[in-house]
Parts: sequence; structure tokens; C-alpha cells
Amino acid sequence: MEWIERLNDAIAYIEGHLAGEISYEQLGRIACCSSYHFQRMFTYMAGIPLSEYIRRRRMSLAAVDLQGKGMQVIDVAGKYGYSSPTAFNRAFQSIHGVTPSAVKSGGAAVKAFPPITFKITIKGAEEMEYRIETKESFRIVGVSVPLNQDIEKNFEVIPQKWQEAAMDGTLQKLAGMMEAPGVLGVCACGADPWRYYIAVSTSREPDGLEEYIVPAATWAIFSGTGTNQSIQELERRIVTEWLPTSGYEYGSAPDVEVYLNPDPQNAQYEVWIPVVKK
Repeated sequence: MEWIERLNDAIAYIEGHLAGEISYEQLGRIACCSSYHFQRMFTYMAGIPLSEYIRRRRMSLAAVDLQGKGMQVIDVAGKYGYSSPTAFNRAFQSIHGVTPSAVKSGGAAVKAFPPITFKITIKGAEEMEYRIETKESFRIVGVSVPLNQDIEKNFEVIPQKWQEAAMDGTLQKLAGMMEAPGVLGVCACGADPWRYYIAVSTSREPDGLEEYIVPAATWAIFSGTGTNQSIQELERRIVTEWLPTSGYEYGSAPDVEVYLNPDPQNAQYEVWIPVVKK
């Protein structure tokens, strides 16, 4: 229950700052995890990206301001952080399907998006096999790409990097350097800037590649097979079904995906989630 209470405290923070700046770092602190992990938890549990939820809540309140408070469109735009009426009009129409001026004039239908409340729900039991492992720090070598603080924007960046690594021979080169099973996808989001590594664990010279030290940590490790979609489904189940009642919470180490068989249509993989005891 404590974990759910933290998520609801984070929602309360969002509600209190819809007309100001919302700090993703502060949301992470409230939930006792990194801002990266908070965004992942929120997206999987709410079924909507955090950035989109905030936008819907702001535009829901903006409609109320235009309908009942007699505020000018430009003033409402400024209240919810839009520096130009054009950007506000675009965001407003994407949610409500009508212009702010039409709503202000009266008679236009708008949509209401109430605040989210998190609860624990009991679902049909479907087993999830996992193991808890504590590992010493280890060195990886590979290539990386910077990540956006809004993690939804990275769903295009990361697949593009994998495609690039496959096309330019990087994956083949990494496979020849590999000293532990699997090509790794590592989200290093504990420092600024965030980076995503495609790499292998090795003691060999980097030979023009990048190096990163994965810190010592404890991980909950889940195995799976299938496509990229099945990896995302496993990650969703970990966050929504396993984590809330596991006795663990998110740690500060990177998330790791281990591709034991990189066939994109029938991959064998592991998902490592950093954890600490509550």
C-alpha cells in the first residue's frame, strides 16, 4: 500500500502544479525512484504516457476556465505554460476537437479528464518466474545514444539505434568481443545526460567504441521469448503485477535487457529491473 500511496502523492503534486512547472525529478523523489522509473511506472499503470496525462489535465482545466471564468484565450494559454496562442490552440484542439475561442463563445462540447487515482486490483493469477541476483559492477563496451527526459520520445530513438548498429556492422563487432552471454540494451538514467547503450560485457579494448561501468546492484531478472512487443508486455507486467506486492521497489541502477538470441521475430531475452528491499 505504501507504494500506491506514493503514486497518489505524485498525482497530488501534479494537480497542485498544473498551472505552473511540473518537475519530473520531484515526481521521482515523491515516489522514491528516478524520474525515468517513475515515468515507466506511470505509463504502464495508467495506460497513458505521463506527458500526455499532464496535457489532458491542463486542457481539461483550460476548458473550464474558458467556459465559466470569462478568461481571455491568451491568458489561459499563459496560465498553463504556453508561450504562444498558436501552440495552445494546437494542444487544445488535439484534446477537445474545437478551438478555444469556440469554447469561450459557448455551446461547444468539450471533454473532461478527471485526475487519476491508483489502487491495487486483484487479477487472475498468471505465474511470473524470476530470480533475484546481486552483481558486482561490470564494464560494458558498445555504442550509445542520448535519451530525452520525456521517455516517450525515446521509443523512436532506441529502435533506430539498434537498426543502425545492425546495418553498420556494430552488432557483429560486439558479438566478437562478448565475454558474457547476450547483447545488452542498458538504460543509464542515473546521471545527466541519460544514455542508452547497445553493448556487451567485456574486458577487451574498446577499439573506438564507448565504455560504461554498470554499478554493483541487485536486480530482479525475468526471462522471456518473442518479439519486441512481448518484451514491452513483460515489462508492463513486472511494473503492474509483480512490483507492487513484491516487497521490493525500484533501485537506482540501470535497467538492462539481455538479448540471448537476437532474432527479432523469436528473441530469447532477460529483463533486469534494479530493486531494493522496502
